[in-house]
This record gives sequence, C-alpha cells and structure tokens, in this order.
Amino acid sequence: MRAHKRCSVRRLGGRMRNSSSLARIWPRQRQRQLQMIKQAFVLGAGLGKRLLPLTEELPKPLVPIFQKPLITFAFDHLIAAGCARFIVNTHLHPACFAETFKSSHYRDYPIEFKYEPALLETGGGIKNAESSLGTEPFVVYSGDILTDIDLHPLFEEHFRAGNDVTLALRETSLASGIALENGRVIDINNRYGHVGKYDFANVSIWNPEIFQRIPPGRKISFVPILGAWIGQGGKIGGVVHNEGIWFNIGSPAEYLEVHRTIAAQNWKPDYVTMRDWPVLIAGDAMVDASARFSGFCSVGAGCHIGFDAVLENTIVWAGGEVASRGHLRNCVVRTRKKAAGNLLGAVV
Repeated sequence: MRAHKRCSVRRLGGRMRNSSSLARIWPRQRQRQLQMIKQAFVLGAGLGKRLLPLTEELPKPLVPIFQKPLITFAFDHLIAAGCARFIVNTHLHPACFAETFKSSHYRDYPIEFKYEPALLETGGGIKNAESSLGTEPFVVYSGDILTDIDLHPLFEEHFRAGNDVTLALRETSLASGIALENGRVIDINNRYGHVGKYDFANVSIWNPEIFQRIPPGRKISFVPILGAWIGQGGKIGGVVHNEGIWFNIGSPAEYLEVHRTIAAQNWKPDYVTMRDWPVLIAGDAMVDASARFSGFCSVGAGCHIGFDAVLENTIVWAGGEVASRGHLRNCVVRTRKKAAGNLLGAVV
C-alpha cells in the first residue's frame, strides 16, 4: 500500500489559455466531453494473492474498507464523473459479487458481470467485454484501488488530444516504467529505449478501436498491446495525477494501514455519498458495554463483541465475533470468524 498526497497545479493540455475565452467556451466544452463517456469496465477478476488470507473467501474488490466494499469506491468515483453503467469481470469467488449486488445494480446504476472461468488478464478481459461495451469510449478502472484523484482532467485530455487511449499516471515508489513526453506516452517498460518516470495509476480511457488489436479468447495484458500500438503511431496519452490520495493495498498489514491513514487524516472522498461512512460500529452490532476500543477500529453489521473485550487498531468484518476478555491488537476478524485470547497482528 502506498498513500501519496500531494498538491499540484497543472495547465490543461500543457498550454495556457486566455481566461475570458475559458469562461466562454470551457464550461460548454467540458459538459459535452463528460457526457461522452457513460460506461466503465471495472476490473474485478484478480486473484488477490498478495492479500491472503483476507481473500481466501472473498475477492479483493469486495474486501471492506471501514465496512464499505472496496469496489464501490470505484463505482462512486465513476458515477461522480458521469458514468451510468458498469461491466465488471470476475473470476475468484464470483458468487460473492452476486450476493453483494443482488439486483445487479449499485445506487440504481446497472452492473453486468462477466465471469472468466480462466483468467484473461487486462487485455483479454477488455476483449471479452466487447459485446457489452460496443462502439462508445469507456473507462477502465481497477476495482482494487482506492483513490480520490480528479478524473475530469483525464476525460478532458482524452478528447482534447484526440487520443486512442489515455492513461492516468502517477509518481510512486512501486514502478516507473512509463515514459511521457508532451502528454504522449512514448514508451512502456523501455521497449523503445526511453527511460520511464511514471507508474500507471490504474485508471484509463479507451476508444473502441482497441478491440481490433486484442485477439479473442486469449490471456493477455494490455501492456504489450499498448507498447506495439505506440510503435505503430497510436495516440497513447497520459495525464499525471500526483495530487490526492492513492492506495494500492498489497498485504494484510497494508490493509490495516489504509484504515489507519483514513482515520488519522479524517479522509472521505467527496464522491462517497454514504452518510455514515466510515463505519466505526454498525448500528446492529452487539457490543458489550464493558468492551473497549482504541486507535482505528471498525465493527461491522451483525458482529458480537463480548464482555471486557479490548480492540486496538482492529477491523471486524460483518458477522465476525470477538470472545469475552479477548484482546486484539492490529488484527482482522473476517466474516463468520471468532477471535479469542490475546492476539497480535492476526487475521482470524
């Protein structure tokens, strides 16, 4: 997990414009552009191996952050940017998605699930969703990240520059394989000898022409496809997003660290409409009056916290239980699991 928070001022498209002309044309132009992308392909089919054992019974995009499923932050973010329908690919524990989104809707917006019996990776997953995405541009958003970056500059640059694909980029300590020059991605992973500086921030805009470049039914990442397209003159753009928060959760310890950061910074993205988030203690949780909490803690719906239990920096998923006199520090108690005794850094 990395939480990056920086403030930056950028000139849209790398050019200054007269402020009076902006006042006249930009609101109308921006409105038209934002109306042009109404659909998103949300990646939900990963194995979540780095997050084990949290993902033994639950796919990573459904892991709760203060009791809110991780993928719903992506949905909220995209809705705020104008998207009105979602296609989600699934693989691990697909029934969990059906259980979480029983009506195949989220906030009245439709979700279509694309189950992959064999993983197709990012490129193959996009190709597999071709019949659903059709001939209109679409967003691709990883369902296992948590961020509040402003998506509007990404949308705007995609249409302003006439790009085929536009990637959200970020300077992180995780990777730096993408080379950007004057808003154009000129190399990925040093394929053409250009040293990269940026990491992919897991959000991108795609035109439907990409479908012609991905072989059907094949397991393939979109990285080599984009790399080849760059060499053939494809317009692959990039927008740097170093502002805001961006979490990439890579371990149970980092899962807890996300909660620590959210609590310490009182962080709540503007796009989250859930009034009572973050959830500290769910309304129907049964918590003994003698139980004590310290640090960042969250107790989900239907939980039982016993007599004289002590929780420090601990997350209890919906339906979890902590026995009487249990003392948990830096722990996660999963759904339908019971924690007892003195535990430190445990995933129950």
